[in-house]
Amino acid sequence: MSKTAVIISDLHLGAVSGTVQREFQRFARFWHGRADAMLINGDLFDFWCGYRTVFPTVHFHTLRVLSELREAGVRIILVGGNHDAWVGAFLEEMVGLELADGPVELDLAGRRTLVAHGDGIGPGDTGYKMLKFFLRSRPVCAAMRWVHPDIACRIARGVSRTEERTHRSFAKAEERAQVLEEHAVKLLQERDDLELVVFGHCHIPQVKAVGSSGFYINSGDWVTHRTYTVVTEDTIDQREWPDSE
Repeated sequence: MSKTAVIISDLHLGAVSGTVQREFQRFARFWHGRADAMLINGDLFDFWCGYRTVFPTVHFHTLRVLSELREAGVRIILVGGNHDAWVGAFLEEMVGLELADGPVELDLAGRRTLVAHGDGIGPGDTGYKMLKFFLRSRPVCAAMRWVHPDIACRIARGVSRTEERTHRSFAKAEERAQVLEEHAVKLLQERDDLELVVFGHCHIPQVKAVGSSGFYINSGDWVTHRTYTVVTEDTIDQREWPDSE
């Protein structure tokens, strides 16, 4: 039987409507017995800090569904994004997710795949790359855990403004999408062993064939698109999840 991997990114749970969160839970349940692996390529949460003993209660049902999916035998890989890089041990030890800080190389449905969320990838954006290095440093991560979760979540929501940024920054997203595409094409042209390069971050879904056997995949987002990508040993299919309401 052909292996099946599902790729999804940029849900920003906690900053989008409850409908999106419920639909993602329904989406995850759908793959019981249908997929071997699920790759969540960053920004599953609009904010997540890996506290040792607590987690945001708004995500309880989502974490329960992911735990059930993992218990059903589906491998779940979570690559940290720019909104949820500080994942911590809870998601790994209690929920069963495999955590990765991209770029990371792994096997998806029998295909050699390079995965990164997409923030700070490619040329330029030097200021953000320096900020990213600082924010993901051990001292900053340790300091974050001393901030009360209610206060940290409130600050993160104020800084993020996910829905507002999404509606007003489409031109910037297209510019970022072009940078990511060009970088992915370059990687695939330089490395014969790579079959897939997977990015997220720009919120624009895309599948692009490169050469005879390479593909660049961006699974889009669930803030506006609700898109995801299904990869098997023989096919790559980008789809839109139906709205139940």
